Amino acid sequence: MNFDFSEEQTQLRDALGKLLDRSAGFDARKELIRAGQSHSPKLWRQLAELGALAVALPEDLGGTGGTAVDTMIVCEALGRRLVLEPYVASAVVSAGLLAHAGSAAQKAELLPKIAEGQHLCALAHGERAARYHLPHLTTSARRDGDSYVLHGDKHVVLGGDCAHTLIVSARTSGGAEDRQGHTLLLVDAAAPGLTRRAYRTQDNLGAADVELRAVRVPVSAVLGEVGAGLPVVEDAVGLGMAALCAEAVGAMAVMIELTADYVKTRKQFGVAIGQFQALQHRLADMLMRLEQARSMTYLAASTLASGGPSVGANAGGGEGGDAGGARQRVLSAAKAMVGQCGRFVGQGAIQLHGGIGMTEEAQVSHYFKRVTAIDLTFGDADHHVAKVSDALLR
Repeated sequence: MNFDFSEEQTQLRDALGKLLDRSAGFDARKELIRAGQSHSPKLWRQLAELGALAVALPEDLGGTGGTAVDTMIVCEALGRRLVLEPYVASAVVSAGLLAHAGSAAQKAELLPKIAEGQHLCALAHGERAARYHLPHLTTSARRDGDSYVLHGDKHVVLGGDCAHTLIVSARTSGGAEDRQGHTLLLVDAAAPGLTRRAYRTQDNLGAADVELRAVRVPVSAVLGEVGAGLPVVEDAVGLGMAALCAEAVGAMAVMIELTADYVKTRKQFGVAIGQFQALQHRLADMLMRLEQARSMTYLAASTLASGGPSVGANAGGGEGGDAGGARQRVLSAAKAMVGQCGRFVGQGAIQLHGGIGMTEEAQVSHYFKRVTAIDLTFGDADHHVAKVSDALLR
């Protein structure tokens, strides 16, 4: 199998790398954090001008018609520079939802704005009691004439602190664990009755908890079919998982590079500690884990790029014996492998740095925080190992 990138993909990677090296260094990141900003509007516009925000959107709606492999290239570059921008939340998950389930009018209104960097969206699906179980949903949407009235709470909405539009999942029928009855609605972040509590996550990205108290939206705000929103959410989360795997690979690569540079200069007993065979073996083990994670990330991206049945194609949640179930197993296997490898690489990097590796001044500590947060997003390694093992036993 040929894993070489096309000429266009190589050009995208190189151009994006130059832009990020120029505008998104570690010092620039620290300045944003000190200023209390969740991202840089200037860098977001530059990403839009480069076409990075439109890489997987349809060409007739301002996109470039790329695939999950193109998204992977962008996310790996972002992971290497540890950017704060809500790329996965807005340009991958939310844009994917709109492209997959939006009406012609909704797509025409929002997708070009997302591609041009003028509009930010975020998926508000997770709830406190759900853990990583996507079917769990208690937020309600009650039909009232030509409107829906929303009540409920959403937690850890990634990118929700700066989003202009929230894609809110709400239950229009069924019980809290039913797969049917999920409805997606486009909600203005400034709508009356909607309250956001913005904060930074441990890795300094922006997020928000959202309260919905009698929030009224028109029927035209429904995204996709009423009561059939869960498979759409599962597909979008699958895109997000693959993108986060790529971001983690980029971050792991930099952790290894930083650690290799450090052990070449840190001296003990008069010699650089990088000359100690035990530390050389540890670095080699870290590199092998990185390549394992990279291989699974490529598999996940190529699986999504190949199309076919969606992750949630069957009634059992996409985990049966059909093609949709196979696709879910690949994504879960990749997410589990990347989570496990990220933990190994991060712990090794911190240990080889010694005490300095635990400080805010050390870049490696920030990379390890980001990789750890990625593991916890959309299901950690243990969660996805369980999903794969359950599927194999069916």
